[in-house]
Amino acid sequence: MIFKNRVYLVVVFCLTFSFGFFAQSKTNSSPEIKKLITKKRNFNRKYGYGYRIQIYYGNETKARSLQKKFKVNYPNVYTKLDYEQPYWKIKVGNYKTKLEADKAKLEYSEKFSGLIVIPLGK
Repeated sequence: MIFKNRVYLVVVFCLTFSFGFFAQSKTNSSPEIKKLITKKRNFNRKYGYGYRIQIYYGNETKARSLQKKFKVNYPNVYTKLDYEQPYWKIKVGNYKTKLEADKAKLEYSEKFSGLIVIPLGK
């Protein structure tokens, strides 16, 4: 009896897994999905993808000062100083996902305030 129940369990598991696998492959082959994937890839090529953390938005003197302070505290993290008239922005890091950026933001918030996560391309 126990053997029979295990056989049924294995059969049900295999059927469930195979139906899920075939459903996914049919969805990905749809022309609409392929079109969306192509659009997303083109967007990523043009604008980049990922996230950075903006640690400052304001005047140049304070921006340069905070950038130096950040580099001292986190020497291995990429920093970028941007000018968008009339303000200077300091953006740090290169993160693939928002979750990674949020984790880093928590770490940086111990020494810096007013941090925001920004998608690349903006």
